[in-house]
Amino acid sequence: MTDERYLQLLSEKFPNAQSVITELINLRAILSLPKGTEHFVSDLHGASNAFIHMIKNASGVVRRKVDEVYGYAMDEDEKRALCALIYYPDERIEYERTVQADMNAWYKKRLHQVVDVARAVTIKYSRSKVHKILPKDYAYIIGELLHESNLEQRDRKTYYDAIIDAIIETGCADQLLIVISYLIHSLTIDTLHIVGDIFDRGSGAAKILDVLSTVRDYDIQWGNHDIEWMGAMAGNLALLATVLRVSIRYANIETLEEGYGINLLPLANFAMTVYGDDPCTIWQTKDFENNPRLTRSAQLMAKMHKAISIIQFKLEGQTVLRHPEWKMDHRALLDKIDYAKGTITLAGKTYDLLDTNLPTIDPKDPYALNQYEQDLMNQLWRSFRKSEKMQRHLRMLYEHGSLYLVRNGFLLYHAAIPLNADGSFAEADVCGKRVSGKALMDRTDEVVRQAYYGVGQEKQNALDYMLYLWEGEFSPLYHKDKMTTFERYFIEDKDIQHEAKGAYFSLSDDERICAKILEEFGLDAATGRIVNGHVPVRTIKGETPMRANGKRFVIDGGFSKPYQEKTGIAGYTLIYNSHGIQLVEHESFESREQAVLSGNDIQNRTLLQDFSGQRIRIKDTDKGRELLDQIHYLEQLLACYRNGSMRER
Repeated sequence: MTDERYLQLLSEKFPNAQSVITELINLRAILSLPKGTEHFVSDLHGASNAFIHMIKNASGVVRRKVDEVYGYAMDEDEKRALCALIYYPDERIEYERTVQADMNAWYKKRLHQVVDVARAVTIKYSRSKVHKILPKDYAYIIGELLHESNLEQRDRKTYYDAIIDAIIETGCADQLLIVISYLIHSLTIDTLHIVGDIFDRGSGAAKILDVLSTVRDYDIQWGNHDIEWMGAMAGNLALLATVLRVSIRYANIETLEEGYGINLLPLANFAMTVYGDDPCTIWQTKDFENNPRLTRSAQLMAKMHKAISIIQFKLEGQTVLRHPEWKMDHRALLDKIDYAKGTITLAGKTYDLLDTNLPTIDPKDPYALNQYEQDLMNQLWRSFRKSEKMQRHLRMLYEHGSLYLVRNGFLLYHAAIPLNADGSFAEADVCGKRVSGKALMDRTDEVVRQAYYGVGQEKQNALDYMLYLWEGEFSPLYHKDKMTTFERYFIEDKDIQHEAKGAYFSLSDDERICAKILEEFGLDAATGRIVNGHVPVRTIKGETPMRANGKRFVIDGGFSKPYQEKTGIAGYTLIYNSHGIQLVEHESFESREQAVLSGNDIQNRTLLQDFSGQRIRIKDTDKGRELLDQIHYLEQLLACYRNGSMRER
């Protein structure tokens, strides 16, 4: 009955035998095409300029295509200029106007070259797929240029040249160069996988999401910093305070103010009122002395930093005390303070506080917000809720995001699958259900969605749980025994600041553990691979992104500059194309201006090439298996038309 109903629905799209035959021919042809290129990146942390350039140069793929097409027939300077045009066509054309004596000659040369590169990129795609990507106004012209294969024949070359000449004469050369360049961007990355952490540290998270919205096919595996922002955007006030604290601490308020239009003036007024005479010495923002933009506002930023931090500790305490099942009472710390003596007692040891001026804390009820703090948080939440771009980006994170993804033999997740010390899957209470392994990941994904789409108490519990995901011991996005934010601010002793990593981080370099995880998610342990980020790979200390005998790739290489001192590089891209796997290491990106003017590119180094002798076709992928299912039902429908059990229309 299910098949019969499905065939009835299918017949509405394919109403007769000929339409079915046409689609069957199309799908069978598509199965024989080489698989599209997948790019995997993680831990972008607001590094929008580097990310945008990575999209435009496809982690070095575009330059390799230029080399394939022209080889030694084009010198290095010409190749750099051509690549700069493909990466940033608008800006490069404007630059060329200032230096070219004959723009028409330049247009003619560059149109030929850009089309040559586009032809090399599109050769493994069906014409229909390429046509769907092209703007309607230029689809016919570009189609003629791309699929002209008989240029050796004199008449065909004359026809081709006439198209180029007409493009220039009609003033369309700029637009055609831009459109074809964007086509190259789109097809050199068939699918983009963001394996977590778009937010925090750098100032360009909003720009990254704006660019992602233009990418044809992408997905996001949520990272801990993404969950922090998603919780704040959805209404978890403890995480909203955390977002503000982290942004101020790292002098990254541009994302809030310029990216999302959040008004921080109420927080500034509150901080000046409460801490006007307080030097807030320990609350200075990171690297403020070397940041000219912060020199004049450093004191105000320090006061804002302290104000929102105290509010965060109050709201965190309220939340963990509401949820004893989390077993996080040890993270409610404000009631452990002796306010008269300026000390705190933790694990039986007493420590002096580095800052004892805490006028907004009532020792009798330390987690309660006073009225001024409550009004402030209400104002800030209204600002978050009314930011149209913030809410649009939140929807993107939900619609294109998940806690993990299984695709083409890869298991993608940002941080960890919580494990016990013996390698067994750790069990945790996720909003009333005790789960482990894949069930824990599935249940957590469900709860994250309830925090946005749910109603009533279910929504509130899920929204609270976003805080646990940010800092809970068995959170698959954190998996440490505690988050010692309070201790790092208030206690000098480094030992009490230590955060012990969960068992996953020591055991996951074992090939047997990775095999166990892959099998848990239904993948072949022999051929499957894990991809995650979260922990920066310290290449300067000899660490490698390839772990567990190649079963796991850790691709956090430090896209964001604050991490590059740890990693020694500026990010990784894992590339999976029809030939196999490549792991590419990036050097730091100078600037967009340098890329436009001088053709300076990110320098990429290939660390790994795992190419098989036989090219991977679409039929060998998850998409191919979906197409085979479609073919199966289309064949059934064709049989029904031919035997008369269904009437053609």
